[in-house]
Amino acid sequence: MSSNRCGHVSAQNPSTVGHLALAVFLFAAWALGGCAGGPPERAKYAARYPVGYVDRGVASWYGPGFHGRTTANGERYDMYKLTAAHRTLPMGSVVQVRSLTNGRRVTVRINDRGPFAKGRIIDLSLAAAKALRMTGKGTEHVEIKVVAYRGRRGAFGSLRVQVASFAVKVNARALAGRLRGEYQSVHIHVVELNSGRRYRVVVGPFTSERQAEAAADRLAVELGVEPLVVREVS
Repeated sequence: MSSNRCGHVSAQNPSTVGHLALAVFLFAAWALGGCAGGPPERAKYAARYPVGYVDRGVASWYGPGFHGRTTANGERYDMYKLTAAHRTLPMGSVVQVRSLTNGRRVTVRINDRGPFAKGRIIDLSLAAAKALRMTGKGTEHVEIKVVAYRGRRGAFGSLRVQVASFAVKVNARALAGRLRGEYQSVHIHVVELNSGRRYRVVVGPFTSERQAEAAADRLAVELGVEPLVVREVS
């Protein structure tokens, strides 16, 4: 199985905590040596968003370690159903995923958030990954297109930027303190993962995907990290 959801990796515990520069340096070191790829293509936003949304990038999958857990929209994750996680598409988006390697297609429903790894655009269930014949190698270059929307109109959720994720709470607090001088809303989201507790520093909200992407690009240059645009579940 590919997906340990490598984007859930965070800065390692430094010998002297509380120093923002060291925390950011360690996080950047992971980002450069981890699962990041080259600069992704920009997605295409249609007038009837989310229907018509198109993007290309790397798909991963997640299975046994998450089977039965609660997804972002409150459902129980069932790795044998055709579902997927996406960072920004509204819950209930129906997505056709096409392998750019073998041409196989599968249609999935978005019910979770992820993958939290730069360069990856969608995290598929085990059933969907099998349909694309990608379970062996773990990842696949794909094109995704939203073909329907079965969620509530006007309930897409706010766009935020996850600036960084830390294993050490004091490092997250230090970064959040610095960002509060530039952003009105800065939060630390605590999440429990298979690898342990993580503290995610998040800023926003933003009014559009383009605005959020611009902020993420700016933060990447200023801090040397790899921010991710994420939509909250309303």
